[in-house]
Amino acid sequence: MSIWTIERLGRKGDGVALAGNERALAALTLPGEVIEGVASDGRIPAPRIVTPSPDRVRPICAHYRACGGCALMHASEDFTGEWKQQVVRTALAAQQVVAPEPELHVSPLRSRRRAVLSGRRTKKGALVGFHARASDVIVDLAECHVMRPQIMAALPLLRRIVVAGASRSGELAMTVIHGPAGLDLAVRDGKPMDAALFQSLAALAEEGDLARLDWDGQTITRRRPALPMGRAQVVPPPGAFLQATAEGEAALLAAVRQGVGSARHIADLFSGCGTFSLPLAEGARVHAVEGLAAPLAALDSAWRAAPGLEAVTTEVRDLARRPLLPDELTRFDAIVIDPPRAGAAAQMRQIALARVPQVVSVACDPVNFAKDARILADAGYRIDRLWVVDQFRFSPHVEMVATLRLC
Repeated sequence: MSIWTIERLGRKGDGVALAGNERALAALTLPGEVIEGVASDGRIPAPRIVTPSPDRVRPICAHYRACGGCALMHASEDFTGEWKQQVVRTALAAQQVVAPEPELHVSPLRSRRRAVLSGRRTKKGALVGFHARASDVIVDLAECHVMRPQIMAALPLLRRIVVAGASRSGELAMTVIHGPAGLDLAVRDGKPMDAALFQSLAALAEEGDLARLDWDGQTITRRRPALPMGRAQVVPPPGAFLQATAEGEAALLAAVRQGVGSARHIADLFSGCGTFSLPLAEGARVHAVEGLAAPLAALDSAWRAAPGLEAVTTEVRDLARRPLLPDELTRFDAIVIDPPRAGAAAQMRQIALARVPQVVSVACDPVNFAKDARILADAGYRIDRLWVVDQFRFSPHVEMVATLRLC
């Protein structure tokens, strides 16, 4: 048994532990703590806290030590907010990108409106919840301080759906979204649909008052699960990407609006269903570009039904393989870009060549965000405002928005 000191937290929230020249990762620890434990394959699986950090707090959830859904519930809110801001600062500094101090927005407890749960049948019923840390074991949830109460209230129904539609050895992936119309549930990896299963699922959807139940692409719909995006009402494809909390989405949108300012013609790249496109169309023409057709179809349908919006055009295009080129970009006053975790290096290089005056970069990976920002900085852009948006409470996940202007 060795004595270790936690030097810092890694990007995934695990403590980086040192003992002489040896280094290992230890979950549920904090910087400055002294722990005792045995390292195996670079990890300390069961650290014992010898000297706790003053930032350590008692976790508020009974599932915390087992459940892999949260990683930082043992840290104070002040520590977590500062750590997430520091992760972004460190990533930018590594790329030598100068930025102002970030502004922080934290979503409240019990505000997650979208979650991907796992479900598995058992001899006595079903398990529904998140995987345990570094395990395929499902922690059956009795409480959660992150998800909206409406999702928690539906867990008994979700267990019955698992019993009805999961194979003995299979595991269901259940994307559940709570919106104004109720719960929108998309299930993947279930039994093949037949008449008996359809009848069972339809009855459960009716009993549970689900707005929509989609089973591996076959939809059982009772109501349109529409979500507000500005003045528009969007019916997203089943299981579609959505900002995790309404509060987080509002913070991101406020930052984007400030970033584009009075621009009258905006490109929204990696637009999804229209989180930014539709609200921005209240004052500007928008061209929305996305690699998947279904989200753009939802965006277009919502735009056509909403009164008083400026023109919104859409384009299905894989921006990683075929980015918009300078001659396509120069017609825009501002660009909003919200790429996946891998970033958007190819598209950023074309934006840098086009020299569009204003760019708003929204990102969910600090390292790739900083690499993209470096491309624009080399072309003469500077970050004049930076936001860190924490809508994944108690997790190491962090989102950020930067407004970059051509000097």
